[in-house]
Amino acid sequence: MAARARPEPVRPLERLRERIATGDRGWFFAAIAEKVSERRGAIGMSQRELAELVGTTQSAIARLERGGRPPRIDTLLKIAEALECELIVDLKPRSS
Repeated sequence: MAARARPEPVRPLERLRERIATGDRGWFFAAIAEKVSERRGAIGMSQRELAELVGTTQSAIARLERGGRPPRIDTLLKIAEALECELIVDLKPRSS
């Protein structure tokens, strides 16, 4: 009997993009996760450095950037401050 081939694992950023593209309710946090990762890299900050500024652990930052559990709004505010960004949350009525 032949062994079954395992499907290729979906990489974290690909998973985030899929969520955004499919309109998954997690799109909001996926988009933020990607922006956090991009901004952190752009300013040359490590996950550990960001974690220290935010008052959390490196593994929590890694989970956020992978699109794991959505962060609390107060954590997002601390991350935005550490990354010298504004956190903008907006509510818009759905189109009919």
